[in-house]
Amino acid sequence: MLRFSNLFILNNLLNLKFVRKCHVRIVEVGPRDGLQNEAVNIPSNVKIELINRLSDTGLQTIEVTSFVNPKWVPQMGDNADVFLGITKKKQVSYPVLVPNLQGLHAAKKVNVKEIAVFVSASEGFSRKNTNCSVQEGINRVKDVIHEAKQSNIKVRGYISCVVGCPYDGKIHPSAVSKVAEALLSLGCYELSLGDTIGVGTKDTMENMLNDLRNVTSPDKLAIHCHDTYGQALVNIFTSLEKGIRIVDSSVAGLGGCPYAKGATGNVATEDLVYMLHGLGAKTGIDMKSLIRAGRYISDFLNRPPMSKVNNALYSKVQ
Repeated sequence: MLRFSNLFILNNLLNLKFVRKCHVRIVEVGPRDGLQNEAVNIPSNVKIELINRLSDTGLQTIEVTSFVNPKWVPQMGDNADVFLGITKKKQVSYPVLVPNLQGLHAAKKVNVKEIAVFVSASEGFSRKNTNCSVQEGINRVKDVIHEAKQSNIKVRGYISCVVGCPYDGKIHPSAVSKVAEALLSLGCYELSLGDTIGVGTKDTMENMLNDLRNVTSPDKLAIHCHDTYGQALVNIFTSLEKGIRIVDSSVAGLGGCPYAKGATGNVATEDLVYMLHGLGAKTGIDMKSLIRAGRYISDFLNRPPMSKVNNALYSKVQ
């Protein structure tokens, strides 16, 4: 009989072999989650050009913008102009984030086909970010999801702070499962699990994903990791081992969290693609085009990309 340690190794090898044969869908969130916290105003034409370049990389999903009150997120004040201005490809989905019915109504005016709603797994983060409890947050998105589905608009759900919160500290996995079960029951077709401040480790990620097995299956889940402590790729690999095949990322490592001190951007799409291709997984993404897109927005922001792969390979793709 194999010892426990040998069984563990065998199981990981089988999971890795399966990853090598699979397709991983990457959800590019740079134009929305990445740019929303930038202090410098980014003109609409620059955002449109970035999204058009990303559309040419082979990405299947690109989150375009957020239909929020510009008072709270000034960078997204041109949401309608950007959504209408991009060149849309048939094989690419262009979701937008909406926080409430007002945002949904604005999105419907420009014929949005997919939206995302968000709820936190942390009481402290929910009150700080949206001035409501977790349950109140669920209640808020209920009407949004209902109306969107009546209008044949797909709804994706974001759950923030799935392993840690800047106010509440560690988040118990059951808190995440509770929110996930609620959002799925309301009609979200997919849930993105956000390590909003990047504090997750292999163990905390595994514990959270194991608990979610009680309420859903991996095909309904995506992982959304920030790289504050350099653990994003490790945590994504852990999620792949658990059967997740959808990963959020941000070109050039754009992004951050205004409510979490020191939180850096999302995992860089270039770094993620490099890892996945190295594992033998398929993404459909052309690395050279992706690197050029990341360099385009980084040059506008007048700083190097946060992506190690972009910095390492850019001279070879010019």
